[in-house]
Amino acid sequence: MEPAVGEMIAGRYELEELVANGGMARVFKAKDAALERHVALKILQPRFGDDHEHVARFRREARIVAQLSHPNVVTVIDRGEADGHQYIVFEFVEGETLKDLIERKGPLPTRRALEIALEVADGLAYAHHNGLVHRDVKPQNVLLTRHGQAKVTDFGIARSLDVEHGVTQTGTVLGTSNYLSPEQASGKQVTPATDVYSLGVVLYELLAGEVPFHGNNLVAMAMQHLHDPPANLLHIRRDLPPRLVAAVERALAKDPADRFATMDAFAAELRRCLDEVDAFDPEKTLMGAPAPRPTVRRSPRRRQRLPLALAIAGLVLLAVAAGALVFGGAKLRHQLGSGHAATGATVSLHGVGSYDPPSDGGDGAEHNDSVALATDTSPATYWTTDIYLSADFGGLKPGVGLVLDAGAPVALKSIAVTTDTSGFTAVIQAGPSPTGPFTADSSSETVTGTTTFSLSGHTARYFVVWITHLPPGNTAHVNNVSAKR
Repeated sequence: MEPAVGEMIAGRYELEELVANGGMARVFKAKDAALERHVALKILQPRFGDDHEHVARFRREARIVAQLSHPNVVTVIDRGEADGHQYIVFEFVEGETLKDLIERKGPLPTRRALEIALEVADGLAYAHHNGLVHRDVKPQNVLLTRHGQAKVTDFGIARSLDVEHGVTQTGTVLGTSNYLSPEQASGKQVTPATDVYSLGVVLYELLAGEVPFHGNNLVAMAMQHLHDPPANLLHIRRDLPPRLVAAVERALAKDPADRFATMDAFAAELRRCLDEVDAFDPEKTLMGAPAPRPTVRRSPRRRQRLPLALAIAGLVLLAVAAGALVFGGAKLRHQLGSGHAATGATVSLHGVGSYDPPSDGGDGAEHNDSVALATDTSPATYWTTDIYLSADFGGLKPGVGLVLDAGAPVALKSIAVTTDTSGFTAVIQAGPSPTGPFTADSSSETVTGTTTFSLSGHTARYFVVWITHLPPGNTAHVNNVSAKR
């Protein structure tokens, strides 16, 4: 009998919504009546209830994942059998799959793609340390929380590294064709390098917006994984660092011995790539830096003497010019007055906090530990927002802001915002204290590179870069802020 929404499983789990329907199992969002929380309930398809192999594999998945406790692996809470249903209870992840994100966004920004791949790699490395190979790494099996954290799920065909003979045997092709390793395609023994290959395919897709191989059936796909090289990522995206492209190519090596030896090694290289992302300049790296200008050796010349009359005339002109400058400067100082700064003078701003009011749905703070980085004048450092599920903050709140202190009340003419995450929308607000209230002091602008906001001239000590719409990747960086009066 098919489980249905509204049904109570084991007298405890009320099925509320079908969230996934696979060939082997269905996944429901359910209410745990005992603990009054939502969980994910994975129920074996009824047609497999009498199939001892499928039941054994399903029960084994519960035992496998129950061994894992890692922030990047979905946690198993319970398992059992009731009313003819084999079920596993997982933590419920409020969010979307990585596949949903790719289909919605297409190619991701390099930094965001690396951050996701690293979290997946960390989860898989932990599984490997516990003797398990996932064998079905794909975006559909990576869940993203509301804050963008990646969690690996569905260890349904995972294989223990120290078991010679288990439910699945060498010679059996298991996995998903787009992400299938060459050794899986040929029915050979799996190793941690198998997951390295599949994660390499996932990272390729995150960067390119599509998988490296396409085919109409499993056989066609398997042959490509076995024999065909993937298209060079640099032919698809010129903005990618060559080191990252090389790391993906190594992960996709046909021979497992040519890949990263462990998932830890792959993760370590991805971290090095991430460290270099902000400093990477595609124009210099791909087009070549400008050639140094040749040194020109000039033959010595005799110093020529100026005619005496011409020299005297030059000195007279210099004296007249100097006098004009002194007189003009004195006149300008008299007009401005000794106690007023010139229009256009730079005003130092200091990042002192974030603005995320609970009254608007916020939690009161947003990366307060990095607010000073937005005003340290270094383009390589930044204050960042959290990562949200959508560009409108998932509908949770109207925006989030960075609070800046001018040191004293001042009427600013402009504030320039520099970012390496172009495409977010913001407005400058002004107020009397770092906690508000704030009122708009500029029009709304889309921030790309360095964008200057023209201000209305409200006198205030505190100003907020109030972000109302996030850029691709759903997180915004403020690398530098400068102001003029």
